[in-house]
Amino acid sequence: MKAPFTFAAGVMMLALCAFNPIQASGQSDLELATYYYNSGAFEQARLYLDNLYKKDPSTYDMFLNTLLELEDFDAAEKLVKARLKKRRDKTMAQVDLGSLYLRIGREEEAREAFQNALAALATGRGPAKRLADAFVKLDQLDLALATYEKAMTIGSDGYGYHYELANLKGLRGDYEGMVDSFMALLHGRANYLRTVQNSFNRNLRVSTDARQADMVRRKVLKASQLYPEDTVFLELLVWVFNQQRDFMSAMPHVRALDERKNEGGRRLMELAEVAAKNKDLETAYDCYALVSSKGPNAPRYAAARQAMLGVRTTQVTQAYPLDTAAAMDLSNQYRTALLDLGETPETAGLMSDWASLLAFHLNEASVAENILDRAVNMPGLGQEQRSEFKLDLGDILVFQDDVWSASLLFSQVDLDHKEGLLGQQAKFRNARVSYYTGDFNWAQAQLDILKASTSKLISNDAIDLSLLITDNFNLDTLTAPMEMFARADLLRYRNQRTAALATLDSLVFTFPGHTLEDEILLIRAEIAIERGEFTNALVHFEEILDLYAMDILADDALFGMASLHDNQLNDSQTAQSLYEQLLTEFPGSLYVVEARKRFRTLRGDVLE
Repeated sequence: MKAPFTFAAGVMMLALCAFNPIQASGQSDLELATYYYNSGAFEQARLYLDNLYKKDPSTYDMFLNTLLELEDFDAAEKLVKARLKKRRDKTMAQVDLGSLYLRIGREEEAREAFQNALAALATGRGPAKRLADAFVKLDQLDLALATYEKAMTIGSDGYGYHYELANLKGLRGDYEGMVDSFMALLHGRANYLRTVQNSFNRNLRVSTDARQADMVRRKVLKASQLYPEDTVFLELLVWVFNQQRDFMSAMPHVRALDERKNEGGRRLMELAEVAAKNKDLETAYDCYALVSSKGPNAPRYAAARQAMLGVRTTQVTQAYPLDTAAAMDLSNQYRTALLDLGETPETAGLMSDWASLLAFHLNEASVAENILDRAVNMPGLGQEQRSEFKLDLGDILVFQDDVWSASLLFSQVDLDHKEGLLGQQAKFRNARVSYYTGDFNWAQAQLDILKASTSKLISNDAIDLSLLITDNFNLDTLTAPMEMFARADLLRYRNQRTAALATLDSLVFTFPGHTLEDEILLIRAEIAIERGEFTNALVHFEEILDLYAMDILADDALFGMASLHDNQLNDSQTAQSLYEQLLTEFPGSLYVVEARKRFRTLRGDVLE
């Protein structure tokens, strides 16, 4: 729709003419032409542009586009040819002529004009970029490629046009050629590494497309052999392996980079952390072992030695059922490490981890208590670390059924860190002790405070325990069922699984149909997992989903099934499906964040 020339615009033009009658005429014609052109009123715009172009050649583009919009191709051809005669650099005018001929179906003449433009290309990056961009806009990608190739033969730019060629080849779908050009670019300009990585993710999806990733890997390997002095290709190769989560294949190249740059194991430590986060614990352990093998004088020796034990602890304690021989061997490794490194504030974390292994997995709680007593009373230990060890010691005292001594320790930490995270952790532990011992009202009061914790983990734990008490105690006139359940929960915490199951059996027999039945099924499932009875665990989870789909534990059961398939059964396809079901059916679940993270990982998404 043509926009009308408004009365206000007319008044403005009259005012300009009155102010400077000599210059205002040309000025007003240009403004009017621009106004009509921008409004799509090309016929009116042409009335002004016919005369304006003779006085002001800078209006050429507007005049040409106006003629094209009016489909006056004869006039447009005359305009372009006239410009060709006047300009010394005829390159872009030839492109305009070729574009015009393409538009009216004179393809042979268009090709001739484009070839003339290419023949007239001047040296320098600017002319090449302008001509290639013009060809790209016209979808003449082969000519754009020919432009850069000619520019490289006639120019003297030492870096060439590898970046532009790579992007152009990508547009043409020549991904192998794109990668070749990027390799040539990196040989001269290693600082383009991040740009190249972004392009590979965007255009080749190397994290999900195994075929493309393999092509990139082969070409990067070839480049690293061709230019062995360029460490950028090793870095890119490591990146490709990491995108595929093939950390084991990345490790030797990371090691080579680390040695060539004399970084003292830094890159190996970083790879180990990434591998561990992605549950490749074997590679993580091997990376830490390589750093540790550099010897006690190496700068990261102690950190690597401790990290090795942390990874091995995860491997041993998350394997169901527990391999007791492996746990005992790990305990000996802790003992040896502490003898080698000494019991110091820097290694106190090892003491805590060793104590946890002894108490909760090897039934040596008294030995664990002695180790933590030494840690708590260690000279030079920071206040926060000392409080953390008090919490750990309190957990072991609960394990030993010394709940009152444990509560005293938790209260000390709560008082020392009233406004901090450690204080909230201590408060939650005390609330849990009250729950174990049947003081549900006091536990509920503490949990209500902790629901607003800034720590998501503490808040979620508080909400879970609070809902358990609210749903099964506050609305029940009988206290015995909840007391029996809490006692079974404590027995399970103390690894007395047979006694815990017997207590739950008694509860079901004595109080059939009680609201605790879904919680009982959940504990049975968790105990079955700890015993390595995965089929039984799945049966219990499915019972919850079948019988209590509308109750508060349905998402717990679904997440439990997904985690079981993910971590123990190595059935990633089923795990991914179950995580997706949880995200869809329970968007408000406390497990949503972790479920989404695992779902995206299993789907192959790149996580920052």
